[in-house]
Amino acid sequence: MAPKFDINTKYRMNSGYEIPVLGYGVYQTPPDITEEVTLHALKSGYRHVDSAVFYHNEEPCGEAIKKSGIARDQIFFTSKIPPYHLGYDASVKWIEDSLKKTGLGYIDLYLIHAPFGGKEARLGAWDAMVDAQKAGKIKSLGVSNYGVHHLDELEEHIKQREAKEGKGAGGAISVGQWELHPWLARPDIAAWCEKRGVILEAYCPLVRAQRNDHPLLQSLAKKHGKTSAQVLIRWSIQKGFVPLPKSVTLSRIEENAKVYDFELSPEDMKTLDTGAYDVVAWDPTTSHD
Repeated sequence: MAPKFDINTKYRMNSGYEIPVLGYGVYQTPPDITEEVTLHALKSGYRHVDSAVFYHNEEPCGEAIKKSGIARDQIFFTSKIPPYHLGYDASVKWIEDSLKKTGLGYIDLYLIHAPFGGKEARLGAWDAMVDAQKAGKIKSLGVSNYGVHHLDELEEHIKQREAKEGKGAGGAISVGQWELHPWLARPDIAAWCEKRGVILEAYCPLVRAQRNDHPLLQSLAKKHGKTSAQVLIRWSIQKGFVPLPKSVTLSRIEENAKVYDFELSPEDMKTLDTGAYDVVAWDPTTSHD
């Protein structure tokens, strides 16, 4: 029996803070409509918005949050250090820019968007986030698109800092974000994170609508009286992930949040265990720079 979920369900992270289980993603959402659609998501019950420096829409996300009428501490906002622009000094600047553009006072979660740039740049970016967290600018830290070898590298760095400077000095990995769906479940990365209490966030949880007509999804959608997208989001939630569905269509934003009145059975979940490795976005996890 799967745990009971609703739109207010949260997980506690390694940082001690909580993260809402359902997020609203704004990748490729044009800045001129981001405020409108994000505000609609918040009015539809979402309390988690996932942006990034690379998306060029942090500012309208911040405006939507401020105009929502919802208390700041009830909304979870994420941004990310952009790919290819890591390192300590650059990351300090990105974090300050995010704070200035959003006007939110603090960022709930900051991630390293991708592991590109080499070891020194990756670890420098992490250290900048740790310092920003100590200064109260960021609540929780994480990474995105890291392979297991990148995760091991960061874990070793954190241990070395703690050995020299004391417990907590190196920060804690609270969240990892990856492309995750039934055709890319990443069991190796999931196992690494689950062993350490790292929350897995799923981008492209809807497989960019490329599998909506797949017989596996169609049969489950028919069985439960739901759409393929709703089945995919429910799969992600029952896997213990934090899905980040994105849409600029107001009705679909609402639809994607209506996933709490049905449950996939163990047999349903097993049928979606495809064992496939089909990437629909990009796959920095395989990089070795």
